[in-house]
Amino acid sequence: MTPAAASPHAIPFHTDGMRIGLLGGSFNPPHEAHRAISLFAMKRLKLDRIWWLVTPGNPLKQGRALHTLDERMAAARKVANHPRIDVSCLEYVIGTRYTYDTIGYLRRRCAGARFVWIMGADNLAQFHRWENWQGIASLMPIAVIDRPPDSFRALASPAAQTLARYRLDERDAGRLAARRPPAWAFLTGMKSDLSSTRLRNPDGSWTI
Repeated sequence: MTPAAASPHAIPFHTDGMRIGLLGGSFNPPHEAHRAISLFAMKRLKLDRIWWLVTPGNPLKQGRALHTLDERMAAARKVANHPRIDVSCLEYVIGTRYTYDTIGYLRRRCAGARFVWIMGADNLAQFHRWENWQGIASLMPIAVIDRPPDSFRALASPAAQTLARYRLDERDAGRLAARRPPAWAFLTGMKSDLSSTRLRNPDGSWTI
């Protein structure tokens, strides 16, 4: 994929005031849990749209077999298959693999939109390992989707403990997009243990 070909897919449609959930990841491969999490978050957070941000590569997963960005983008669109889920290769276009850079860019370019970063409980458990994770929390509200059996490990993690005083009651999750960061909510009720790791073959291959 060239930058010229990727650019039209970098920033999906949006308008001022639109409430948009951002779900980042390698999508290697994308799967039905990504879609289910998106629809769940859309309902619970009262979002207008969800953007899947397909990363060129996860800095915390170096060395793992990774399909091409073209393959992962095409597979993500096939799995998403929803009028309010957009698939973006923004990080490829702006030349980063770090979430802090990505959300900073979106805050500047889409200042009128109200974004929420969406992650699974497994990611909250290791959030303190992300590049400038405290900066991420200061730039954008975060919704954490419960993913047993990671629930207790996630809520006991360094990041969760550090940000504990900024946690919203789950009943107020529908207001998260309008909250000034740092702000986050832990959403329960979404039960799925499906993961990209489990869908990959031992040689790293997969089919959708």
